[in-house]
Amino acid sequence: MNPFQFRAPTIVFANKSAAQLYDLVGGLLGDKVLFVTDSGLRRLGICDAAIGSLDRAGAKVEIFSDVEADPSSRTVLRAVDDGRSAGVTGVVGFGGGSSLDVAKLAALLLGSGEDIDGVWGVGNAKGPRLPLVLVPTTAGTGSEVTPVSIITVGEDEKRGVSSPIILPDIAILDPELTVGLPPAITAATGVDAMVHAIEAYTSKSGNNNPISRTLAREALKLLGANIERAVLDGADLEARGAMLLGSMLAGQAFANSPVAAVHALAYPVGGTFHVPHGLSNSLVLPHVLRFNAPEAAHLYAEIAADAFPEIAEEPSVQSKCVAFIEALASLSSRLGMSTKLRDVGVGERHLAQMAKDAMKQQRLLVNNPRPVTESDALAIYRAAW
Repeated sequence: MNPFQFRAPTIVFANKSAAQLYDLVGGLLGDKVLFVTDSGLRRLGICDAAIGSLDRAGAKVEIFSDVEADPSSRTVLRAVDDGRSAGVTGVVGFGGGSSLDVAKLAALLLGSGEDIDGVWGVGNAKGPRLPLVLVPTTAGTGSEVTPVSIITVGEDEKRGVSSPIILPDIAILDPELTVGLPPAITAATGVDAMVHAIEAYTSKSGNNNPISRTLAREALKLLGANIERAVLDGADLEARGAMLLGSMLAGQAFANSPVAAVHALAYPVGGTFHVPHGLSNSLVLPHVLRFNAPEAAHLYAEIAADAFPEIAEEPSVQSKCVAFIEALASLSSRLGMSTKLRDVGVGERHLAQMAKDAMKQQRLLVNNPRPVTESDALAIYRAAW
């Protein structure tokens, strides 16, 4: 067995736990808190109970609610400016992956005084950071338990910060926060979580480890069994809780055994065409898996029945692998998701540049079971188009 490290924050899982935010984190955050969220959640009042918990405890709360989808580095710096002006002592990220990613970097830059241009990449953040608590409102990104923050730089380039320093102190999972999410968001974030589990299990990272693999398989069991229920009935609290737990487990898996080519090829789709991250992943997922199959069929066969129990009846490794890939493609279709790049505004003329852009994601591509060249990426995009 290879040596490995496994890092994880403290996790709280309970209905209505967001309303007990201060009680759960105690004095960790200090008396001046930067609360990072988006305008939609703020407008709908979904943040109110968590903010009220901090207010009742006497904390002064500075609310930054300008996080957008695919947040920009400008947004991160504005949050940092607000936090610095208020003299904050801790940070709460509340929302989807975008808000959590902004909160991670805000806590880092406020605590360390580092320049944002110096922290991009793997292991470049030095720290320290401010105390950090993350509260997800979607079941997909797993950002509440990962040491990664993805930010848009310039018009459409996605850059990441990957460092254990930005793992939160505490992740609070409240299934009730995800009740009523629209079906399209539920579907896209759910498939995103499944991709995290699949890529973590098959990652070529030297830190791929038994804990990550075990969590990935448990995540696939929860996600595969509940994603359609959650999409069809947004008020199904049991399914919502299972999806939130599965997303977190998948997040822990890939936080320690990093993702690969599906994500690398998804980033140009999201960055250039502003397609939601989960949908970007699902559009390229079956095509990347087919490309990987010559090297990874045995791995896909091992996890196939976790997500889709009926595949256990398939007689061979190869047939299990094929059935797994086809089941994932069929799932996206059944969930009402777009299945072709052309359906989300990608023109055939864009594919070559997207392949070039995907090659910038070497931190991810090195983890893929099969090496990916620019011509390979172009062929995958053509298959997805």
